[in-house]
Amino acid sequence: MTTDSKIKYRRSTVIAVVIANMIGTGVFTSLGYQLEGIRSGFVILLLWALGGLIALCGAMTYAELGAAFPRSGGEYNLLSRIYHPLAGFVSGWISATIGFAAPTALAAMTFAAYATSALARENTALLERVLAICLVLVLTAVHSISRRQSGGLQGLFTALKLAAIVAFCTAALLFAESRQHVPVLPAPGDGRLLLGGAFAVSLIYVSYAYTGWNAATYLSSELAHPQRDLPKILFAGTAVVAVLYVLLNYVFLEVAPMDALAGQLEVGQVAAVAAFGDAAGSYVGLALALLLVSTVSAMTLAGPRVLQVIGEDFQGLRLLAIVNRDGLPYVAIALQSTLAIAFIATSTFESVLVFAGFTLALNSFVTVLGVFVLRYRRPDLPRPYRTFGYPLTPLAYLVVMGWTLGFVLWSRPVEALVSLGLVGAGVAVYFIARGKDGGEGGALSQSTQADTVP
Repeated sequence: MTTDSKIKYRRSTVIAVVIANMIGTGVFTSLGYQLEGIRSGFVILLLWALGGLIALCGAMTYAELGAAFPRSGGEYNLLSRIYHPLAGFVSGWISATIGFAAPTALAAMTFAAYATSALARENTALLERVLAICLVLVLTAVHSISRRQSGGLQGLFTALKLAAIVAFCTAALLFAESRQHVPVLPAPGDGRLLLGGAFAVSLIYVSYAYTGWNAATYLSSELAHPQRDLPKILFAGTAVVAVLYVLLNYVFLEVAPMDALAGQLEVGQVAAVAAFGDAAGSYVGLALALLLVSTVSAMTLAGPRVLQVIGEDFQGLRLLAIVNRDGLPYVAIALQSTLAIAFIATSTFESVLVFAGFTLALNSFVTVLGVFVLRYRRPDLPRPYRTFGYPLTPLAYLVVMGWTLGFVLWSRPVEALVSLGLVGAGVAVYFIARGKDGGEGGALSQSTQADTVP
């Protein structure tokens, strides 16, 4: 079966993947960590608004790159063509080991934490791990069988997620038993917070919450018209999520005291109990847990496509490219889910969150930088879409993320150095895979080799 004859994902399905990839663990957990160092409603909301603006800048830059090189694989495909196959492989290695497996694990862990809190079960530590692993296993099976079933399930879960968030925000603002005043203008002392270390670390949490705005580039080959649709998908998905994130955090701060939220993982559950009381809050908390099913689903859908294209390009890893009759890379899906289960079984939540956030921000930073490299080295390359506001748009992303990465490297060296060690491991694996392929840099497709910038 040729690629053209396969069933393609609709534009709405891929927008659903982008939204579902973004709305998940970060927005339902990171506010508690942010409030430990920042006790200003204005600064917190500014964090989320700034994160959305930076994500839009990144999305518009990725739209140009993805439209110029419309092949699945995300940063693996883009960096292979912009820089060198080594850069693409390391990026794919990051995506395979951390980029999707870790967020899948975090979303499943958050789902289990919300569910057990809402149900008030005992022995929650063991129960949470079991629930998280079971969720990953079920969705692995779903996305390994049928593309039509896979896409339909993703669209349904995402629609339910958006409806539930809007309903929660509306009901909380209308019926909350008590309200907190959330200032929308800066107060004395807020300026110092904007320049402090807590703001930089909190921005990593926010950046992680917005991770997923690039998800459409992982499914480019499975769109009927990728060059036309990618910019619309990336912008629409990111803009919708940015509005919802600011609204959701405003509601959390409005209905629950900061002292009650600070340091808590299940901030949605805390806000729901504060707004509706213990009984109703438990039901809302359970509903929020169910919302995270679509996040795990989206990660399981998009991530294995990176492993698939690596398998297509490197004969030594061709097992990863095996697909079923419907063109689904079931081996790659199984491998990513196995890694996610390993994270669930062995890791703590916060360490994985900072580690994954730093690593993914570094990956996106190098990719956005690539738009300047490509404009300089290949000015005549056909570009169906050009980045809106270039060069300010990608430059804004690079400045903010570069400052944040630098500060995290200084203030949280353990997580940052482990992340850099992962990059080094990817370099080593590349040369091992290249050696198995006869020293030719892997069996990269002819189109990739032709488009790689010398």
